Amino acid sequence: MNKFQNIAKISENHMRKVFDATPLQKNEHLSQLYGADIWLKREDLSPVRSYKLRGAFNAMRKRPKSKKFVCASAGNHAQGVAYMCRFFGVVGTIFMPVTTPQQKIQKTKMFGGEGVEIKLTGDYFDDCLQSAKLYCEKTDGHFLSPFDDDDVIEGQATVAVEIEKQLGEVPDQIILPVGGGGLASGVIGYFENKTQFTLVEPLGGACLWSALIAGKPIKLDNVDTFADGAAVGKIGSKTFKYLKDVGLANVLRIPEDRICLTMLDMLNVEGLVLEP
Repeated sequence: MNKFQNIAKISENHMRKVFDATPLQKNEHLSQLYGADIWLKREDLSPVRSYKLRGAFNAMRKRPKSKKFVCASAGNHAQGVAYMCRFFGVVGTIFMPVTTPQQKIQKTKMFGGEGVEIKLTGDYFDDCLQSAKLYCEKTDGHFLSPFDDDDVIEGQATVAVEIEKQLGEVPDQIILPVGGGGLASGVIGYFENKTQFTLVEPLGGACLWSALIAGKPIKLDNVDTFADGAAVGKIGSKTFKYLKDVGLANVLRIPEDRICLTMLDMLNVEGLVLEP
């Protein structure tokens, strides 16, 4: 067991004090459609409907002396941070783009309660990110990146810990979404070279694809915000270190209209309400 795997397993054990492991479910519809045993890791069944709770928990758990946290998020990281602010009894200031769906803003307020303040600024996540960092410098808060943070990456790796436990073995292949790269970095770091990976980005926010071509993280000129949770204009510098060797052949760019059709298909066939 490498150091990364050991840390992820310790974090996963601590998480059980906050929420149960999310289920790993075989999906018969997709399995028959593609002629494979396809399992879905149901992170939509976490308390905040995404895996972002994991990274927020791990990072905040490791900073017991910090009493004020600041973050920038298009919604899911915000909800995770807000939830954990209430759990740890600390104050949080959350910056969200003005384009954030109202439902995510309301849920963030609900999870955080009176201890969390929300500031709407900028049309895109990257604009919001800069505002959050400047605010953090002025108020001496601890900035909690949604993906470009070692503790956050370790927290997201607990998804891999649970998959291995629930399946009883390492999967043949794992398909992961990429926004800023936190989840993908954590899972790849945990499984190392034990399995095959396919990383998927929205076509209008393919920051990993662009970084792989350039050999370093670069800022996209334009970002389509339909897939708001993955609409990131620049891959993280820390996450890119984990992802730089994945290879272009293992990265898929999916048009936003295809994402929309898949969401409708999963709703109509499986009754699953997915976000872009």
